[in-house]
Amino acid sequence: MSLLAVDVGNAHTVLGLLEDGVVGPTWRVASDERRTADEWAVLLRGLLAGVGTTVRDLDGVAVSSAVPSILHEWREMLRVHVAGVPHVVVGPGVRTGLPVLTDNPREVGTDRVVGAVAAAHRFGGPAVVVGLGGTATTVDVLDAAGRYVGGAIAPGLEVASAALGRSGAQLREVELVRPRTAIARNTVEALQSGIVLGGAALVEGMVARVVAELGVPVTEVAVVATGHLAPVVLGECACFTDHVPHLALEGLGLVFSRNSPFA
Repeated sequence: MSLLAVDVGNAHTVLGLLEDGVVGPTWRVASDERRTADEWAVLLRGLLAGVGTTVRDLDGVAVSSAVPSILHEWREMLRVHVAGVPHVVVGPGVRTGLPVLTDNPREVGTDRVVGAVAAAHRFGGPAVVVGLGGTATTVDVLDAAGRYVGGAIAPGLEVASAALGRSGAQLREVELVRPRTAIARNTVEALQSGIVLGGAALVEGMVARVVAELGVPVTEVAVVATGHLAPVVLGECACFTDHVPHLALEGLGLVFSRNSPFA
């Protein structure tokens, strides 16, 4: 089965082709709220043509979105340009197979839900998923029974860099790479130290705290890094047990299989 999985984030949209649940070609494009359904269709056709396929070759489409205005255009695009192809849009009423034990399950972002679905499938529980996107760094927690019990949200590395660049008279945005040393000797490396190494310290500190609250030995917890900025901090964090770049796309594949006409 050839499935198009689409994870719409605040800054970027990640699209991927899954063949029988395995992630193949992927693309990351800007989440432009001005882009219309017709423009999304043109973009999608171009991406698929680049790997020798078409919309007609798809067996299904699964979409999650953190941006309501873009989700509206995707619904319209699916209705008009991908008519006849089964699709699932993650939201209320869609079966995920993941118990969500938060105060208000409906307010948990669908991108976080599908990532947790994939983590529960891959690793069971307990598990901690650290999503390193540009807008936010998220921490999502599964208990020993593989149930979603909550998490944390912090500013993403790109947001932190942009905020300092806008707010500091003598500061600017910098490339997100490791500086030579934590004790920086120039402004660029000082920013990189604070953002990159500080971001890694935030991740390690949050993982330690949530594992302690789970009350299980750290050796029993899968700690999974995902998101396009995960490689920036992977080498600086000793807490990760696994790196799954496209965990959300895998989760979308699982959700589709649990809701599609083929299930």
